[in-house]
Amino acid sequence: MTYFIETYGCEMNLAESASVENILSSRRWTKADNPQVADLVIINTCSVRATAETRIFGRLGFFTGLKKVRAMEKDAKVKSDEMKAAVDFVKEHGKVPLTLIVMGCMAERLLKTLQKDWPCIDYVVGTFAKNKFGDIITDIEEGREPVQIEEEPVYVFAETSYEEGAFSTFVPIMHGCNNFCSYCIVPYVRGRETSRPLNEILHEIEVLSARGVKEITLLGQNVNSYNSDGLTFPALLKKISSYLDEIKSSIRWIRFESSNPKDFSDELIKVIAEDPHVCKGIHVAVQHGSTKVLKAMNRKYTREQYLELVSKIKAAVPEAALSTDLMLGFPGETEEDFEQVLSLLKEVQYSSAFMYYYNPREGTPAAKMDNQIPLEIKKERLQKVIDLQLKIQSQVMQRRIGKTVTVLCDIISRDNRSELLGKTSLNERVAFTAKPSLIGHFATVRIDSLNGNTFRGTLVE
Repeated sequence: MTYFIETYGCEMNLAESASVENILSSRRWTKADNPQVADLVIINTCSVRATAETRIFGRLGFFTGLKKVRAMEKDAKVKSDEMKAAVDFVKEHGKVPLTLIVMGCMAERLLKTLQKDWPCIDYVVGTFAKNKFGDIITDIEEGREPVQIEEEPVYVFAETSYEEGAFSTFVPIMHGCNNFCSYCIVPYVRGRETSRPLNEILHEIEVLSARGVKEITLLGQNVNSYNSDGLTFPALLKKISSYLDEIKSSIRWIRFESSNPKDFSDELIKVIAEDPHVCKGIHVAVQHGSTKVLKAMNRKYTREQYLELVSKIKAAVPEAALSTDLMLGFPGETEEDFEQVLSLLKEVQYSSAFMYYYNPREGTPAAKMDNQIPLEIKKERLQKVIDLQLKIQSQVMQRRIGKTVTVLCDIISRDNRSELLGKTSLNERVAFTAKPSLIGHFATVRIDSLNGNTFRGTLVE
């Protein structure tokens, strides 16, 4: 039997899709080339922004039509080019049922209504029911009618999120969020923070090491608030690093995301500075440059406290490359508040930033706030921030030219098949001439020039 998975949203969704794919592979299911010819389609959804849900609703419309096509007779004709593969499939195999599963944050948010509104869905799997996938797949294999999935109150971590053949992979270490930022839907669809026990994390790392993985990214909605039986996030990093050395692991680099400034302790900075396994590309989401707006966002730190954190990181880790998230046009944002975003960018000098304008999410306090900013103003402010950040980013990257860096080679360049693309411990992208046999390995590269947001370099060894 065949499957096809569509994943939307964050890295946690990518990891959770990979864990489901592991279950399917272990049951000898194979991946289909496209959803039109799959026996099972899984949509892993996102609710962080309304645009993500709108796109998923569009896909549900597509799958409503696809199911109708798959139920047609062999001589059925459909005008849509996108459905051609499905029509050919019906002609060759006859009426083959398609099972559709919707999982993820949107599934959790609309748990009670989604299937009623979209009868094309066979199973709605909420955040706390992912451990039921084994039972669901058995039901599909044995041709049973779909039944409603009951959620359990405790989140269960998958044994591994490894994708076959990957040398860079995610390791979820915690789930959920206790922060309740006023604009964010995550605590409502992911629930309260749950930290994964150390023994489970080390077991997955042992499995990944046996498969030759070279780097891992520790994942959590608020990763640096990890706390399992008194083990804090900095202590966890040290435990993992020590374990990598103990088992002589193939894993050389440890990354982590997403971190909250309020939980970024001095001890964490010390570990980053001193541990050679921990990468120095550090993402610290500020969200805004105005203390007034940060308070309205319920971010629990001020502009001054954030800048103090940045100073500590730069002092302890001079080679650090900082990245961030920035939201423009939050309700009540004045021109003065906006100017503070621009001044923060100039002061911090981020290597990269994810920038977007505020998009109201139903069910969050910010959606009901007064003084909502008109869309045209939000777009105008966002563009100004993007223009400034790109200028700063270019200046920061220019200073890296001439450096010799370690690169983890990951793919062949689409622009030049004789070149490889890789990333440094600072999350920089580097293109350089090398043989494909280097993919999945570390190489030493001298940075020669900058092309857009990608460095060009020369292989040293």
